Amino acid sequence: MSLTLSKKAQAVKPSSTLAITAKAKELKASGVDVVGFGAGEPDFNTPENVCNAGIEAIKTGFTKYTPASGTNELKAAISKKFKEFNGLDYATNQIVISNGGKQGLTNVFDAIINPGDEVIIPAPYWLSYPEMVKLSDGVPVFITGSKENGYKITAKQLEEAITDKTKAVVINSPSNPTGMIYTEEELRALADVIVAKDIYCVADEMYEYLTYGDEKHVSIASFNEEIYKRTITCSGLSKSYAMTGWRIGYTASSVEIAKLMGAMQSHATSNPNSIAQYAAVEALTGPQDAVATMKEEFNKRRMYMYNRVKAMKYVDVIEPKGAFYVFIDMSDALELSYKGEKLGTSAKLAEVLLKDYAVAVIPCADFGFPSHIRLSYAISLEAIEKGLNRIEEFLNQLS
Repeated sequence: MSLTLSKKAQAVKPSSTLAITAKAKELKASGVDVVGFGAGEPDFNTPENVCNAGIEAIKTGFTKYTPASGTNELKAAISKKFKEFNGLDYATNQIVISNGGKQGLTNVFDAIINPGDEVIIPAPYWLSYPEMVKLSDGVPVFITGSKENGYKITAKQLEEAITDKTKAVVINSPSNPTGMIYTEEELRALADVIVAKDIYCVADEMYEYLTYGDEKHVSIASFNEEIYKRTITCSGLSKSYAMTGWRIGYTASSVEIAKLMGAMQSHATSNPNSIAQYAAVEALTGPQDAVATMKEEFNKRRMYMYNRVKAMKYVDVIEPKGAFYVFIDMSDALELSYKGEKLGTSAKLAEVLLKDYAVAVIPCADFGFPSHIRLSYAISLEAIEKGLNRIEEFLNQLS
């Protein structure tokens, strides 16, 4: 008998965003002046009070195992945040702290999916959703949100996509990669379908604090008891508190689902990092000035990037309302040629930009929209300006 490897593992697609970001860092380390628009993380340092709390945890010996699903102190802080910010009542036994948002979502799919169950994923989507569903033995089913509707799906589309095999739908708002936000009216219509069809809603609200202008974040679980009990609300501290490397995510759900997730996590990783949990309590309960400052800076960058891109030829863009991404339709540019060769795909375009212009962008085939690219404005305004100048120069070379 020859040794074989897991077919499931071999079928997993590596993250293209991490691959491009790694390549850009490699070029930068070799001395190339690369502008990286791939970053899914703030360029700010973690707020000082949060860092100090982490140091205090180490100095006071808070470095041991905690309960597998997280400390009661952090769960209480999250419960309070849910009440005050989201208008949601979750007791501490409904909350599971995980090693980042990705593990939280993985726990969710593992807890609710049986082999062959379908999970509806609106496109454009964060590229990890389909892989997570497949790893949990589920089947991803895609619905396309039209550009005319801000890349968001409608309740009618959702209703038509649901079959006897449908177990859940993923709703990501604010969205990665589009930066668009579902309005309360849109969410209520989706919630009505979810309740009527009796499926789960996996609400990924990781970018909930990053909304701009008059936009307000609305949690779909907050409408009524029926949608509340079918929703697993997912979030974390990575984006809003510039804590990507601390790896603290969390979910809130029914007690039954939370127990399953806690049990699975106890065997997979045990508890999230104790020091990071201690610091996360300070992040949620301490001064919020740094969060407001970061959000204000993101907003400046958002408007600068959007207005610059909007004025460029061969591209089309809708103003993002949240998160820190601009989603750009490159369809017209892809029909043109660069140095006598037709671009054809956003992957080819990204390759040319990195090689000839030292700019890293994310091609969005893995996000369900192969004609688009994603730019992150979680980098300095100076870097954004430099990178956009280079992209504009590239576009001017197309024929």
